[in-house]
Amino acid sequence: MMELSLNVIDAAGLMAVAAAAGWVDAVVGGGGLLLIPALLLAFPHMTPSVALGTNKLTAITGTAVAAVTYGRRTKLPRSLALPAALMAVPAAGFGALTASAVPDSWFRPVVMALLIGVAAFVTLRPSFGSVIEDADVITRRRRLMAVAFAGCGIGFYDGVFGPGTGTFLIMIFTGLLSMEFLQSSALAKVVNVGTNLGALVVFAAKGDVLWTLGAGMAVCNIAGAALGARTALKRGSGFVRCVLLVVVTVMVFKLAIDQFG
Repeated sequence: MMELSLNVIDAAGLMAVAAAAGWVDAVVGGGGLLLIPALLLAFPHMTPSVALGTNKLTAITGTAVAAVTYGRRTKLPRSLALPAALMAVPAAGFGALTASAVPDSWFRPVVMALLIGVAAFVTLRPSFGSVIEDADVITRRRRLMAVAFAGCGIGFYDGVFGPGTGTFLIMIFTGLLSMEFLQSSALAKVVNVGTNLGALVVFAAKGDVLWTLGAGMAVCNIAGAALGARTALKRGSGFVRCVLLVVVTVMVFKLAIDQFG
């Protein structure tokens, strides 16, 4: 395990970033794009796997708080949330086990293309995420597809790579189940707890988690997540839509810089 040596300014910076990451994660996901680079900047010799593992420890606390906050204020379909979250745990764990074998250079172009498609679709379809379809119209097949894609597909993706997990979950639930962005975001948090848990177990078993630092950042992440969830609930689906587009744009630029910079 690497030794920690942080000055007051770096420590304060990491706590602030952890709070900001919690807020972003609670609204649309994508907090890891803030926290992982911050960890690598504070610890230049930190390996990516340790950064990912420590980020999972921090993120799971904030995501859990956001999920509880949403659950108290929105109607979460447990028949979808629980199966998808349970499937996400082993899927993410398997993804984390294979993470070192999959080159980032292969994933980034694909993820960038998907995110650009998400941004274009949301921009060109103003009604997407704001109109709820009658629950009776949603077929059993569409429900099973949503659970499988979210639990297995996105679960594995979060373990092996991660950026945009919350965003992709929101798009799956909104697209297949015709939910509002706000309800999709709430459901995504429950599944994201499962993906974080599965990956965290694997990273912890490999010794790739800085427990003290991660626990400290988790406190700030929880505060940011609670505020983010309350803000989204207060402002509604239109607000979530705007934040989603901003976060997707930032993610595309960040991945492009990593790929071509």
